[in-house]
Amino acid sequence: MEQNVFEQLAKRYDSEERIELANVIVKEVKSELPNSKSKSLLDYGSGTGLVSLELIDLVDSIVLVDSSKQMTDVAQAKINNRGINNAKAVYSDFTKETPALKADVILISLVLLHIPDTKKILQQLFQVLNSGGKLIIVDFDKTEKISHPKVHNGFTHEELKNHLNEVGFKSTQINTFHHGTRIFMNQDASMFVSSSMK
Repeated sequence: MEQNVFEQLAKRYDSEERIELANVIVKEVKSELPNSKSKSLLDYGSGTGLVSLELIDLVDSIVLVDSSKQMTDVAQAKINNRGINNAKAVYSDFTKETPALKADVILISLVLLHIPDTKKILQQLFQVLNSGGKLIIVDFDKTEKISHPKVHNGFTHEELKNHLNEVGFKSTQINTFHHGTRIFMNQDASMFVSSSMK
């Protein structure tokens, strides 16, 4: 069984750089959530909740899902410590099983690049999303500067749109919203936000 690299990372995950980047993402995702007070949000690959726990006031409830038990433990501890009663952390790996979860909004932030089979995970997310629901993806634009056997080197907007369309998502909007220094495996990179409807 391959050791989950994120298990070791969990305890020291919330570095200054990660918090800074999460704040940039939070600001962008907030603009994707107007009139979402009555909606349930699922954050897939939530890590320690750096992004989704900052969105708690904009939605009815949040489920933080991660395939690392340690990450969900850290996230749940944050939820308990802050006395948040409309969020919970769940340990699950959608690449291995279809979960019995449903949500109005799904957020997948800087996670897609870690999942080898992009189309398969999008199919799983499509199943979990309620009809008329919204999928928000934040990830890196493709960059040739990065080559790693376990990580996609970002995505072109066209490539991602094609995958989303094939799975059944519609009216996808994608735009690049942030350029940062050394934010992607120590390389300068840009991030996009993609928003699709089921």
